[in-house]
Amino acid sequence: MTREEKSQVIEDLTAQLAENSNIYLADISGLDAGTTSNLRRACFKANVSLKVIKNTLLAKAMENSDKDFGELPNVLKGNTSIMFSETGNAPAKVIKEFRKKSEKPLLKGAFVEEAIFVGDETLDALVDIKSKEEVIGEIIGLLQSPAKNVISALKSSGGTIAGILKTLSEKEG
Repeated sequence: MTREEKSQVIEDLTAQLAENSNIYLADISGLDAGTTSNLRRACFKANVSLKVIKNTLLAKAMENSDKDFGELPNVLKGNTSIMFSETGNAPAKVIKEFRKKSEKPLLKGAFVEEAIFVGDETLDALVDIKSKEEVIGEIIGLLQSPAKNVISALKSSGGTIAGILKTLSEKEG
């Protein structure tokens, strides 16, 4: 690879790091062609981009990035694959599901919405991260619940204040 080609790869990687807020680093070394193909298929289905990358080029791209990757450059040893996703926990779910049949991929680290996770032992915590959409849905559900109680109290009480209070107090008890 020429110096110009390396510079172009680093530039492209730096742009991808800037565009993505969910970045996972994994070790998929030792997987045979069929297993690697199955992993790529699982990533595609989960809308996760998977690329094998040279550590030195990724380290340079991280260095050139505006983001603070903390300890992540330290995990760039051996075979490294990078996973990008719009959903914070999607790559973690793919890895966890895939590991039911295979020892790999191993999670080296992740950058999820500016939080940094290092090591395979953080995989379960990453799987449990909720997406923005899930959190917003839960908040909306919580906000709607009291309004639904008031509306149902209005309907069942005959519209009087005393009736509404009685209905609401019965629901709390």
